Amino acid sequence: MRIEIPRTHPRYESLVIRERLVEGFEKGLAVPQGLIAHGRGECFDYLIGEKTIEPALKAMKAAVAALLLARHPVISVNGNVAALVPDGVVKLARAVGAKIEVNLFYRSEERVRKIAEELRSHGADEVLGVDDAVATIPELFSERRRVSPRGIYVADVVLVAIEDGDRTEALRKMGKTVIAIDLNPISRTSLAASITIVDNVTRAIPKLAELAESAKTEPRGNLEEILRNYDNSEVLSEVLNHINRRLGELSEKIRREVRSPGEP
Repeated sequence: MRIEIPRTHPRYESLVIRERLVEGFEKGLAVPQGLIAHGRGECFDYLIGEKTIEPALKAMKAAVAALLLARHPVISVNGNVAALVPDGVVKLARAVGAKIEVNLFYRSEERVRKIAEELRSHGADEVLGVDDAVATIPELFSERRRVSPRGIYVADVVLVAIEDGDRTEALRKMGKTVIAIDLNPISRTSLAASITIVDNVTRAIPKLAELAESAKTEPRGNLEEILRNYDNSEVLSEVLNHINRRLGELSEKIRREVRSPGEP
């Protein structure tokens, strides 16, 4: 990092993430629009309490089950993800036997190659979407429509993070199971995904890798039961209820602790 952030700083983790993103931007991985998107997500992270909450953990377990049961799982990577958790992406891909593919809204060939190089530097054996993004997602007109015919195009399960809703909806129309990591529980991505993990990608990806390592030895029937019992709308409702309760508690705390001058 360019600056030393004291570990005692109350915003330490948040500031470290910001610095990683800035470094990712300077390396050509992230774009300015991605930094803006991060700021929007950070707002929702405040609302959930900047921790992995129970509904997110429930979604993660379903996500791991879906990835382990998949025939052709793929982890889709954009600039922010490459800047923040490249090591975690590689570990998760290995744990579930998934391919890694670069897919960008603000695509340039130079940026795609830099992201692929970053992933390889963290141990990725193969990164799709660089020279082979020759297939297209139907009904999608942004640069995200360009995908690898060996990756996202033929995948049955796709994990996406910090996503735009258009591609999530298009992938669902193709019959794919879409796992989304999104801090906004009411975004189009969250609502359209098959499984939505409302958590910061810096917490979610490493946790998914950890859960996957533990679940690899689970009988197939147990994993299938986890998926059968999973209800994404219920999980999103639980997240919103969590935020509602937390805001109520904070409101009461402020009312008690912050009083106007002269107030008894």
